[in-house]
Amino acid sequence: MSTELFSLAGRTALVTGSSRGLGRAIAEGLGRAGARLVLNGVNPERLEAAAAELRGEGLDVLTAAFDVTDEAAVLAAFAGFDAEGLEIDILVNNAGIQFRKPMLELETADWRRVIDTNLTSAFLLGREAARRMATRGRGKLVNIGSLTSELARATVAPYTVAKGGVKMLTRAMAAEWGEKGLQANAIGPGYMLTDMNEALVADPAFDGWVKGRTPARRWGRPEELVGAAVFLSSAASDYVNGQILYVDGGMSVVL
Repeated sequence: MSTELFSLAGRTALVTGSSRGLGRAIAEGLGRAGARLVLNGVNPERLEAAAAELRGEGLDVLTAAFDVTDEAAVLAAFAGFDAEGLEIDILVNNAGIQFRKPMLELETADWRRVIDTNLTSAFLLGREAARRMATRGRGKLVNIGSLTSELARATVAPYTVAKGGVKMLTRAMAAEWGEKGLQANAIGPGYMLTDMNEALVADPAFDGWVKGRTPARRWGRPEELVGAAVFLSSAASDYVNGQILYVDGGMSVVL
């Protein structure tokens, strides 16, 4: 049956930044498709609360609390997975932060913080996951990009640069790891109803701009990323590599 192409039964998915927001929605969607979940975040209490809620829905959920920007912590986490016999079949690099300030006022430390969280972490997690996936000859890496992987907007330069980097990191992963049986692809969300965007949603001018600029005439909902995430994590995408799929209500294709 065609639905078998999208089944994640027997697979384990690590989703970074998954205690809330987009990561939480994606993790839940992968779990409902059959995957065993490993939730990640830096706040153990919030992580366990999210895991408990998902377990209450009948999903198989583990947690791994560590900072994705800390290389030693990333290495330790994967060493722990190895010791437990836990094989990560699907990695979703979702962890990210936003920081809004004009570039002429931007401190270097803030630039580095955004780049490290949104881009370097995807390299660190991707490298460690791929080292193990390659020995098994299969694996799925799904990086979360953005509309700003393609288009710039004033006052969010480090975010824009990081998300543009995510697009090219995804292509680099495909170029190097495709022959090992791995597929690396990305999702580019548009403007979504998340905690990160609460202030923007509440701003009538910005809210009006988003709705007027988007053919769908509305903000996206986190759960609307699930279809793309399941597709890119499943056998349905076994010959799809190095691509970025925009889930943006059509914003990126109109003037």
